Amino acid sequence: MKFAEKSYSIFEQSVADYHIDDDVDAPSRREYPDGSIEAVLYDKNRIDAVQWHLEDIIRDPEIDPVAALALKRRIDKSNQDRTDMVEELDSYFRTIYADVKISPDATINTESPAWALDRLSILALKIYHMQAEALRSDADEQHRNRCAAKLQVLLEQRKDLIEAIDCLLDDIAAGKKYMKVYRQMKMYNDEDTNPVLYASKK
Repeated sequence: MKFAEKSYSIFEQSVADYHIDDDVDAPSRREYPDGSIEAVLYDKNRIDAVQWHLEDIIRDPEIDPVAALALKRRIDKSNQDRTDMVEELDSYFRTIYADVKISPDATINTESPAWALDRLSILALKIYHMQAEALRSDADEQHRNRCAAKLQVLLEQRKDLIEAIDCLLDDIAAGKKYMKVYRQMKMYNDEDTNPVLYASKK
């Protein structure tokens, strides 16, 4: 099993595990050992799964504004954790491919392997929830059919994205592609670069 395919199977497991409890505050059910790449992939999707449901909750039109603000802060932190974990994955790839001899005509990809895996992780969540909508017994047939059609598109996208990621990794391993890691440098989380935050310290 190639890396992207293996990653997707871990994402699927994480999504299924989340829905055993279906609770944003439930502890993780990860069984992979700390420090393993499998653990990183599982934890990455766990962050995505929890955030997916936080995004649902915060859109409740009856939500208390104070609770909504607390949720917004939690979502902001989750976004930062997600970014940190993607960068950790890219550091893993840089280590793995550190000794590869890069071809003189090698090209760079539009995104790093880890950011492509980030999209694959979100796709696992989309597929799970679209499948649930396609099977909803309390929805009408038109809704189920519409969601079933969307599900087929998502499944095709999964196939294409897995193949594309594995092809990218093969090309990096062969020196046909090279990767750079650009840190996200999110300015709004930084007290030194967000004007609202640094003004409040004066």
